[in-house]
Amino acid sequence: MIERRILLERLEEILEALERIPDRLQDISKPEDFLATKAGRSNLDAICMVLLAVGEAFKAIDKRTEGTFLVQYPEIP
Repeated sequence: MIERRILLERLEEILEALERIPDRLQDISKPEDFLATKAGRSNLDAICMVLLAVGEAFKAIDKRTEGTFLVQYPEIP
């Protein structure tokens, strides 16, 4: 089982990554804005990479906690 300290560190890293997303949305007012410019496409790529990394991090947490951590939050799909 993963140590509490390590789990908290991982969750803080996830939160920090997710908190960077709003910065990437500043110039986006509609979905088409992502494709309108090179910067928009770069922001879309960056957001997608953050979301992928977060998903992988949660899968790793679930594996390290032997499925006992995430099951405590059934409201999160």
